[in-house]
Amino acid sequence: MTPHTRRDFMRLACCSAATASIVGGLSKFGLVSALAGGTDYKALVCIFYFGGNDSNNFIMPIDTAGYANYQTVRANLAIPQGSILPLQTGSSANFGLHPNLPELQGLFNNQKSLAVLANVGTLVQPTTRAQYQQYQNLPQNLFSHSDQQDQWQTTQLSGLPNSGWAGKVADKLNPTYNSGASFPPILSVAGSPIFCTGDVTRPFSMNPGSTPGVQGFDSSAAGQARFQALQQLLTFDTGLSLVQAASSVTGQAIQEGVVLSNALKNIPAIQTVFPASNGLAAQLKQVAQVIAARSALGVNRQIFFCSQGGFDTHSNQLPTQVGLYSQVSPAIAAFYQATQELGVANNVTTFTLSEFARTFQPGSNGGTDHAWGGHQIIVGGAVQGNKLYGTWPTLTPGGPDDTGSNGRWIPTTSVDQYAATLASWFGVAASDLPSIFPNLANFQTSNLGFLG
Repeated sequence: MTPHTRRDFMRLACCSAATASIVGGLSKFGLVSALAGGTDYKALVCIFYFGGNDSNNFIMPIDTAGYANYQTVRANLAIPQGSILPLQTGSSANFGLHPNLPELQGLFNNQKSLAVLANVGTLVQPTTRAQYQQYQNLPQNLFSHSDQQDQWQTTQLSGLPNSGWAGKVADKLNPTYNSGASFPPILSVAGSPIFCTGDVTRPFSMNPGSTPGVQGFDSSAAGQARFQALQQLLTFDTGLSLVQAASSVTGQAIQEGVVLSNALKNIPAIQTVFPASNGLAAQLKQVAQVIAARSALGVNRQIFFCSQGGFDTHSNQLPTQVGLYSQVSPAIAAFYQATQELGVANNVTTFTLSEFARTFQPGSNGGTDHAWGGHQIIVGGAVQGNKLYGTWPTLTPGGPDDTGSNGRWIPTTSVDQYAATLASWFGVAASDLPSIFPNLANFQTSNLGFLG
């Protein structure tokens, strides 16, 4: 599916249209780039599941009573109990993962570098079933793909947002951690989401495995002539501010692409084997390569954006999830292994987002409808793993955590709390959190404790 709508074009076109048409290595609306160096290095790596991941089948109860209830309500979508992969926490295992997530099970049980955050979603304030049913202070357009994608990426829960929370985090930290660096700190290998765009910071976008920067300008006489012509075009002044701004952005993107390309040429080959024919793995491998170039690029804080689509499972959910999870699990595990190889496992935190979960009760055609709160995972050496954080919903249609009667769980943890915990580990001061996460003050806890 397409992650964003035409309104995103209107929001971003003015600052990046020229780049899209001329710089082949950059995505349609992307601009800047991100990498890291120095001794105080940290990176956040976002994986966005576009379409709404059915986390009710991502992680599920396996204790006798919990599974019996799950099996009854999920009916034709229930995963057989014997194939669920147990998550061992201490001496007990009350929850388990989808059978096609064995690598994630290993990260949780054995390496203890994976944590689960239960029932997180967009919330203006703590919300009860009665408050929901009276429409009291709710996020706008709760079950809309595009609106919820934007809200997860911005924590702005009404109106049309113009910057993402990762971009705002970069705005705060750039002067301290990236002073004098050649690159702003955000790189997307999955288009140009609003997540990456700050009030000042703009993302550099590239396609995994491609050479960043200008394409089609080789060292031949003809190639160099074309490049000179392009440079002249960028200095052409029509008196139109839009053209001038676009030319400036394009020129900057060309320079950054050259620097990034040169830095990537000088890194040793990563020995970790990433799974082939796996789009998410290709994105994460590119992220690992950029991290390997951190010293050459001289940025001490960077944020990456990756994504996996196809989670809008209104039909044929069981086979669809098998295919999706069979890519997600080995890709994330390979990336964590690559951070270990690079010696930065404790400095890189990977986390998932998705615009909503899906109804607990199945719909027609072997699928599910859009819902609300869902479960996310966090992976990294700094993660206080082998734990489930947050509050598990009562899995009862029409129960205290359901918006209605089919299992749309009202979140018990807000995306503001989730993102603020990540931002705090990344270096954002507590006093700066409210300006990035506008709803955070409505919740008692701003740090959920899953990062050391």
